[in-house]
Amino acid sequence: MELVIGLLSGAVGGNVVGKTLGQLDQGTLINSISGVVGGGLGAAILGGLGAGAADGGLNIGSIISQVAGGGVGGAVVLAIVGIVKNMMEK
Repeated sequence: MELVIGLLSGAVGGNVVGKTLGQLDQGTLINSISGVVGGGLGAAILGGLGAGAADGGLNIGSIISQVAGGGVGGAVVLAIVGIVKNMMEK
């Protein structure tokens, strides 16, 4: 369940950053795909660090940490994709 939360929040984070920072916007589909990849990475990193639902249950703290990790991961991956694409166009 934690991975699903991370993936969904990553897609949202990727789209929010894409629409907020127009020069990094790759369109809704690519923003979402980049966000899902970043959200998955963020959720995996948080899981590896022991954050989230370490006790096997879903409490508000673990949900918030997964949403934050997924959103930030999605935003970071989208930013990297946008920067690389902008560099290749020059």
